[in-house]
Amino acid sequence: MSATAEALYHRHRLSADDYEHMGQANILGEDDRVELIDGEIIDIPPIGSPHGGAVNRIANRIIRAFSETDAILATQNPLRLSDFSEPEPDIALLRPRADFYAKRHPRPEDVLLLIEVAETSLRYDRDKKLPLYACAGIPESWLVDLSGTALWIYRDPGPKGYASVSQARDLSALLPLCLPEAALDLSGLF
Repeated sequence: MSATAEALYHRHRLSADDYEHMGQANILGEDDRVELIDGEIIDIPPIGSPHGGAVNRIANRIIRAFSETDAILATQNPLRLSDFSEPEPDIALLRPRADFYAKRHPRPEDVLLLIEVAETSLRYDRDKKLPLYACAGIPESWLVDLSGTALWIYRDPGPKGYASVSQARDLSALLPLCLPEAALDLSGLF
């Protein structure tokens, strides 16, 4: 297609509201493995056993470290980042709310910590999702690289991404910014 012909065609970006309406109309079903990123519906791979096990281990350790009054734990649920992005992070620690976010999906200001677990999705999570989280002002994100057996901590969000990136050296005493008095023990994760 020539450049002039290509200029005639524009992508139609879906809004997060359009995306949710597609789910309500059964165009997208509960079992569809998709998320909305920058107005596009992105297929995401099925969850493999190592990925699922890591999410379960982290979620169970979080439950032991935090109480409902500290944070709400959400696993693989939608997060309304913007009018055009609604990813489903593997784990989110959210500010407590009496309705547990039944009235609306969480927004960036509700997020204390996001955790993405990458078995086959490292490049997508690191290069696409984490910059979106930083631009939205999510204060802290962790990336669990199962293949590389590493946990990366991203802090200091800004429009160009996270300014601080470090690898966790001691998984037995991780201190999230949101609750620094509650050490999270993820030993045995890899």
